[in-house]
Amino acid sequence: MITSDYIILGAGASGLMLAYRMSQDAFFNDKLILIIDKDKNKGNDRTWCYWEEGTGEWDHILHKSWSNIFFGSNTFSKTIAISPFNYKMIRSEKFYKSLWDSISLKPNIKFVEDSVNSFTEIENGVQVITKKERYFGAKLFNSLPNPEVYKSQKKYPVLQQHFLGWFVKTREDCFDDSVATFMDFKVEQNGNTRFMYVLPSDKRTALFEYTLFSKKLLQHVDYEDAIKDYLSEKGIVNYEIIEKEKGSIPMTSFKFSKLNSKHILNIGTAGGWTKTSTGYTFKNASKKTKNLVLFLKKEKNLSKFHKKTKYWFYDLIFLDVLASHNEDGASLFSSMFKKANTKTIFKFLDEESSLFEDLKIILSVPPKRFIQAFFKRLF
Repeated sequence: MITSDYIILGAGASGLMLAYRMSQDAFFNDKLILIIDKDKNKGNDRTWCYWEEGTGEWDHILHKSWSNIFFGSNTFSKTIAISPFNYKMIRSEKFYKSLWDSISLKPNIKFVEDSVNSFTEIENGVQVITKKERYFGAKLFNSLPNPEVYKSQKKYPVLQQHFLGWFVKTREDCFDDSVATFMDFKVEQNGNTRFMYVLPSDKRTALFEYTLFSKKLLQHVDYEDAIKDYLSEKGIVNYEIIEKEKGSIPMTSFKFSKLNSKHILNIGTAGGWTKTSTGYTFKNASKKTKNLVLFLKKEKNLSKFHKKTKYWFYDLIFLDVLASHNEDGASLFSSMFKKANTKTIFKFLDEESSLFEDLKIILSVPPKRFIQAFFKRLF
């Protein structure tokens, strides 16, 4: 059995961010850290976006950023200047390379290319069994999701943010690359919350992503047909598809923190770090890995890392409404963007808003469904 101080399962965004932050802090220089994943070179398997005020930690690897966003629906449409915020986009290949370049300089951090079969907490740490070996770690950080833990319960609704994206290149200038389409609900809703998400890299290249917040996934052809129809409506006919991506992100208020223990902490999507009401994970992972490194320098019991906030309850009520009335998603988001300041919305979704700002957001959405959901949870 190979023994280490820390084991990180999964070299995706959250696992790699944690390893990177450890590599940058001298406190961990004498600690043996293992990163276990079946793949090290994942390529451009993800596109991450987030909004941020001013300059930020990851600006040196940005693929693109925008100071204007477009929100569209049948009841409200507007191009919105979001300064001092920018909407930022990162392609995963550049992100992975940048972090691995730093991590690889540390001889105490080792990558293990292997598949994880199981992990078990024992008296003074955690035992991990992989396809090839057995490992022991004093602490384990798991970013490998187990959907059964939230799908098997009924207390909290489970939706998926599921999407299919085409990176499209045109022969002529077709795109305004100063504006990112944040949400365009002017697509057929068909009883769900459906929108198009458009991120132009330049005047001839853009990512078109057909996205749903709903319980069930579609057939592959349904996503592609929706993108074809949207491109056709925009008069874009001479194009080639240069890349595709597809994903499904869980949206649930299930208490992932209950899965943590003294020696095991679930991180990333596996730890409930995905923002329940939006499906955004990257910025949350960035903030939480920073906090986690500070925590590890003071505290030994990993079950104490999670802190419950008011936003968990806000997200729970919002998800209750979307789960019961999925067809209302477009009208809910439209009302919010019409009545509330976008900067206030961003602060609220970043979980950095004041109670007064919370009230502004709460008052911006139609009250009936939320009052019903609130009292149902209360009693």
